[in-house]
Amino acid sequence: MKFTKLSVFLIALAGLTACEPAANTNTNTNRANTNTANMNSANANSAPTAQTLTEVPRPAKIADQMKERGAQDEAAPTLKIAQPAEGAIVASSTVKVKLTLSGDLKGYKPMKDMTTGMGNHIHIILDNQPYEAYYNIDDNAFELRNVADGEHTLRVFPSRPWHESYKTEGAFQMVKFNVKNGGADATKPTTTNSGNTMANANANANANANPTAAPEGKDMQTSTAGTIDKTKPLLTYSRPKGEYKGADSDAIMIDFWLLNAKLQGDGGEYRVRYSVDGGEAKYIDKWQPIWLSGWTNGKHKVKVELVDKSGAVVDNGGYNSTEREILL
Repeated sequence: MKFTKLSVFLIALAGLTACEPAANTNTNTNRANTNTANMNSANANSAPTAQTLTEVPRPAKIADQMKERGAQDEAAPTLKIAQPAEGAIVASSTVKVKLTLSGDLKGYKPMKDMTTGMGNHIHIILDNQPYEAYYNIDDNAFELRNVADGEHTLRVFPSRPWHESYKTEGAFQMVKFNVKNGGADATKPTTTNSGNTMANANANANANANPTAAPEGKDMQTSTAGTIDKTKPLLTYSRPKGEYKGADSDAIMIDFWLLNAKLQGDGGEYRVRYSVDGGEAKYIDKWQPIWLSGWTNGKHKVKVELVDKSGAVVDNGGYNSTEREILL
């Protein structure tokens, strides 16, 4: 009888001892899983990688393109807006845009290479929205559709394949026109005849727009800019715009068009101020594009402004301070 009790005791003790390592193993595993979860949570909530932008020379691939283009980059293209006329009243939500190109072209001609999707083109801007690239002005087929009633401003200027504008006299043209009783649908955006979004008809249009109709990631907030005074200094924002991928995101260009203003580095009194993501303001003192390198992936906001000697934005209908969102 005693032997049986002892045996039972030893068997029970052995069972408890055998279970102990398994319990410790489970506990350690649970702790490891908890630590991993905590680390993942910390990474998810951590701040994005810091971004330090540096001004760099014109990218080599663009310099190579310029060599291949011969004398085109020394051209002096002159644009004219044949339609709509200055001050025109258009009794339709569809507005036809006709342009003529002349001047010392040196081989410059708007045309898209269907292989690369690039080529010389015209930047067309309605009010203060992002531009639309127009590649074939000979067919006179460019239209603005579903344009809201009211006064509008149309700005155009010629561009190179990499979207650097020509800054010669006569290259930039601008007209103001009015749409009256046009019958635009206020729930839909303004588009081109090919379906690309040009502007919002109202604040709700973006929510109803076809998301595939805005090429290059054009941000389409309702324009808050007012009436332009053609006699006052005017900055027209051109680049950066849209989406940048691969090598195109290595160095991103800031480019703009100036009217009635000369920068300090060119003997004038104005400066162009730019900032990225609300960071430190920096200045451009000569009217030429700059390239910035060091971008991180994600969305970024770029603001470009025309300022006077005191650093105040030069007012002209709100157009001289423009911010765009880009995506890398």
